[in-house]
Amino acid sequence: MNSSHTNGNRKTIIIGGFGPGISTAVAEQFGSNGFSLALIGRNAERLAAGAKELTAKGFRAEPFVADLSKPDEIRDVVSKVRAALGSISALQWTAFSFGAGDLTTASAGEIQEVLAVAVGGLVTAVQAILPDLAANKGALLVTNGGLGFFDPQFDEIGVKWNAMGVSVANSAKHKVVALLAHKLKAQGIYVGEVVVTRTVTTVKDNNDPALIESRAVAVKFWEMYQNRDSISVTV
Repeated sequence: MNSSHTNGNRKTIIIGGFGPGISTAVAEQFGSNGFSLALIGRNAERLAAGAKELTAKGFRAEPFVADLSKPDEIRDVVSKVRAALGSISALQWTAFSFGAGDLTTASAGEIQEVLAVAVGGLVTAVQAILPDLAANKGALLVTNGGLGFFDPQFDEIGVKWNAMGVSVANSAKHKVVALLAHKLKAQGIYVGEVVVTRTVTTVKDNNDPALIESRAVAVKFWEMYQNRDSISVTV
């Protein structure tokens, strides 16, 4: 851990949709660079375990329970994070819903749910944090997936995997990222996404081209946060 950061001057990152894999790796990457970590998700036990593990590694990590498809809960949890950890410098959004797998049979509610997280939740979170991000010249970092590409190969996979809903959500999220990147640039806020097209693994030094280590994705996010140039990077 970077010991040059103290509780008085460290930055805070919200990790929305915390769990094993990419979001845990992002927490460790940013924690090792002096950030306090606000872990947000619906599973209280998972959050508590994650916070405990990160704290044991020397990071400051706090769990916050919220349903990121519900605007009121998002606004409330942002206030709790700010009260506990101070002004927010970054939001890393990994939250998603895997519902509405078959668009020919999915209910309107299932379709609304996947978009409520990918679009409604993300936008609500940005709005709630916007004053902090502007004051801190902060960043919005979004995890996205290749199923959202306008590509016959990915379309076929989306159907085969019964992942049509998340495919639509990923496409919508990609557009949200692009629009916010242009809208917020004038305020000094960086917006970027990492589009993951391989299966994420926690196995280190894996040479399988179909796999990508979660740590590698986290490093990419950190590079984007520092360089603040590319809006979208595919890995």
